[in-house]
Amino acid sequence: MAIKQGDLVQVISGKDAGKQGKVTRVLPGDEKVIVEGVNTAKRHQKPRGQVMQGGIIDKDMPVHVSNVMLVCRHCGRPRRTAHRLDAQGDKHRVCRTCGGDL
Repeated sequence: MAIKQGDLVQVISGKDAGKQGKVTRVLPGDEKVIVEGVNTAKRHQKPRGQVMQGGIIDKDMPVHVSNVMLVCRHCGRPRRTAHRLDAQGDKHRVCRTCGGDL
C-alpha cells in the first residue's frame, strides 16, 4: 500500500467525498485505512472502571484505500504517486505532477 500512518489524504468517493484528514491507522490485511473525521459512526460505549465514561461516542470507521488519495505537500491537492530511488538506493514516494517528495 502506498498510504502510511500520518499521511494527509483526501476522500475521492463516497458520502465523505472531498474531505481531507490524517491517517490514524492502516489495516493492510483488509486494504483499509482509518482517517480522522471521515466516515464517523455512533457507537454505544460501556463504562470501564473509573476513568472511561460510558455513553454514545463518535467513532471513525475504516475506508477502503481505493477511495482515498494522497495530498501533495507542495501542490496542496490530491495527486497520484510514483516511486523514485535516490543516490543511496532508498525508495521515496514522489508527486507525479510536481515531482516533490510526499
